[in-house]
Amino acid sequence: MEALFTSTALVALAEIGDKTQLLAILLATRFKRPWPIIAGIFAATIANHFLAALVGSQVAVILDGAWFRYLVAASFIAMAVWTLIPDKIDDLDDKPARFGAFLTTTIAFFLVEMGDKTQIATIALGARYQDVVPVTMGTTLGMMIANVPAVFLGNELIKRVPMRIVHGIAALLFLVIGLWLIAQTAGWF
Repeated sequence: MEALFTSTALVALAEIGDKTQLLAILLATRFKRPWPIIAGIFAATIANHFLAALVGSQVAVILDGAWFRYLVAASFIAMAVWTLIPDKIDDLDDKPARFGAFLTTTIAFFLVEMGDKTQIATIALGARYQDVVPVTMGTTLGMMIANVPAVFLGNELIKRVPMRIVHGIAALLFLVIGLWLIAQTAGWF
C-alpha cells in the first residue's frame, strides 16, 4: 500500500503545472470533448507508466546493492530540484486533428510523457518499491487526479492554483523520499 499511496501523492503533486497537464488543457480547449480526452490520458498513462515501473523494478533487481540504492535516492533528490522548474508547452497548431480526440490524446500523452518528470519518477518509484502494479496504479491515479480537473476546468484551474506552492510541496516530498532512502541504505535506522 505504501508504493500505491506514495506513487499517487508524488505524481499528483508533480503533475500540477507539468507539460502534460498543460497539454490536457490545450486538448480540452481544442476538442471540447472531455471524456475521450480523459480516456486517452488514462490509456497513455497506463502504457507509459507500466513500462517505466517495469524498467525501474527490473533494473533494481539486476543492479541490487547499496550503490544502486544511493543512485535511486539521488534521483529522487534530483527530481526535487527538477520539480521546481516550471514546464511550458508550445501551442498545438490550428489544423484539424487527423485521429480524433481519443487517439490524438493517447498518442500525444504517450510521447510527451517520454522523459518527463513523472515518467522518471515512475522509474525511480519502480526501482524503490520493486512492485510494478501498485506503482503503475499509483502513478496513473496521480496523473488522473491532476489531469481530469484540468480537462474540465482548463485555464481557470491554472489561474487559481498557486503553482510555486504546489511545486514546492512536490519537491519537498521527492527530497524527503531521497533522504529517507539514503538514511535507510546507510543503516541509520
